Amino acid sequence: MRRIWLVTRTVIFFFFFWVSVVLILPLGVILFVMSLFGLKKLTDWILQVCAACWARAVIWGTGARVTVAGLEHIPPRGGLCFVGNHPGDFDVILALAYIPRRFGFIAKKEILFLPFINLWVLLLGGLFIDRKNIAKGKEAIEKGAERIRKGASMIIFPEGTRSRGAGLLPFKAGAFKLATLAEAPIVPLVIKGSYSVWEEKGLIQPVPVQLKFLAPIDTDNLDTEGKRALPKQVETLIYEEYARL
Repeated sequence: MRRIWLVTRTVIFFFFFWVSVVLILPLGVILFVMSLFGLKKLTDWILQVCAACWARAVIWGTGARVTVAGLEHIPPRGGLCFVGNHPGDFDVILALAYIPRRFGFIAKKEILFLPFINLWVLLLGGLFIDRKNIAKGKEAIEKGAERIRKGASMIIFPEGTRSRGAGLLPFKAGAFKLATLAEAPIVPLVIKGSYSVWEEKGLIQPVPVQLKFLAPIDTDNLDTEGKRALPKQVETLIYEEYARL
């Protein structure tokens, strides 16, 4: 009986999930067009609020019990790079719901083939990276770094793919160039439990999920040795906090 209820709930949830994605897309397009006429500051704020409200509604619909800590570590302004572990797809929803700044995703190019989601990534200031093409990947990182230099914030998951709840995968050093090229602070982001929300069993589960932001790490004035050590430093911090959650 419980499984029948979970299956029913999952079908209803994803029906409304995709309907909502499609229905609010015109608003995103309108805001993007408005931003081209000198209203970018206003449209950015509206996009952030709308994305956060939508994401929190999605979380409510799953019944996930989310605990958030460390928001005081997020600088309110200035270029910034969030670097987090990546258990599952739900991480994107968590980021939209709880990061109190507008930010863009560095997303794998496969997202380009997901209808509607691809457009939202672009509207929110995201970039697509081809992990198999070094030159294209470098170009995407450089574009992201340029945006950060101009005061924007970006988020990247340096594992390169979802760990699917299996702890942490090794961090890829190239992802950290996003911050070092911009000489911007990194805010490590620890996520635990997100894989169980809908991917683990293919059903919506009201599970506990934890999200924690750690103290910023400055990357300006790092020498070559410091840049080389940075990926392992951040990976260790996230791993140790993940183990404590």
